[in-house]
Amino acid sequence: MADLPILPGSTVVVRDPRSIYNGYSGFVQRISGDRAAVLFEGGNWDKLVTMPINLLQQA
Repeated sequence: MADLPILPGSTVVVRDPRSIYNGYSGFVQRISGDRAAVLFEGGNWDKLVTMPINLLQQA
């Protein structure tokens, strides 16, 4: 089965062993070119990070 495209609203997991966000789950807010803005929420903090789409995997 083919992977579904990552679209705004998708839940994704970061798969980059070099990133401090590796293994974190977040929500795609917007996509521009080959990058996605991902919102991470963790209790009392929220963080919006832009990263390459190829480092993200659908959750």
